[in-house]
Amino acid sequence: MNKLLIIGFFLLVSCKEAAVTQAQEAWGGERLKTIVLTNLQETEDFYTWSSDRIPMVSAHRGGPYPGFPENSLEAFENTLKHTPSIIEFDVALTKDSVLVLMHDNTLDRTTTGKGRVIDHTYEEIQDLFLVDKEGTVTDFKVPTLEEVLAWGKGKSLFTVDIKREVPFEMIVDAIKRHEAEPYAAVITYSLEAAQQIHRLHSDLMLSVSIRNEEELARFQASGIPVNRWIAFTGTSERSAAFNQQLHELGVFTILGTLGNLDRSAIARGDQLYVGFVQNGADILATDRPIEAAKAIEGLIPMQSLKGKYFGQ
Repeated sequence: MNKLLIIGFFLLVSCKEAAVTQAQEAWGGERLKTIVLTNLQETEDFYTWSSDRIPMVSAHRGGPYPGFPENSLEAFENTLKHTPSIIEFDVALTKDSVLVLMHDNTLDRTTTGKGRVIDHTYEEIQDLFLVDKEGTVTDFKVPTLEEVLAWGKGKSLFTVDIKREVPFEMIVDAIKRHEAEPYAAVITYSLEAAQQIHRLHSDLMLSVSIRNEEELARFQASGIPVNRWIAFTGTSERSAAFNQQLHELGVFTILGTLGNLDRSAIARGDQLYVGFVQNGADILATDRPIEAAKAIEGLIPMQSLKGKYFGQ
């Protein structure tokens, strides 16, 4: 089926599904391409792997491009103007305990400021401007987690990367306040962190590192239900057999193409993204979400029950 017919199919479905109709919001005169999950049952259904799953991209740090700094609402909006996407972002803590979006421990690389984030108040950080990856100063400000959770409802799915100084409890409490459980998953880097967050809020989806048989066995014995896992399989390809093993458990796989694999696609051609999906990657976590999404659009199933969650 060609691209126009695929789009037509999703538009037909969206006319019949209230959630998608509500999701087709205009922003800045352009419609955003959305993924909308409104309750926990939809979230469980969406993230349960099935053969009609729709391959997706996850925009690393929101998808920074020239003029659109990482971890900014403006970058998120730019990505969603081109493709539905999971948005990955980083959360840091200010001196006065405000949760803000920032990857680095310091302000130097991505803002007009200097010094550690934790040594500055939110008011001080709001006096700064964000800098894009080319080093160009923009008019954009550092957003708070509260602003982002409010913005994202009805637009996108999130994976929240928690910086070391941030207590898990603060992230969980913010998600609860915004009733963002259906669309905000939390990234974890160890079994212990995943168990701690699951104890704090058992309904949250968790991105968990499962890169080999040993890590899979540990999570199977962890007490965290498999329907709360999204399996990050690392930044190099896993075997098709390993991906299939996760699929048989109903688990989505995330392949981190950010870094070496993205660079390989730049050098050798974006068709590499197609091969990653054909090998069993369901979500490509990438610094190039627009290019990767365009490359894999031909792999969208002709019909998919999960299409009802996609707007436009």
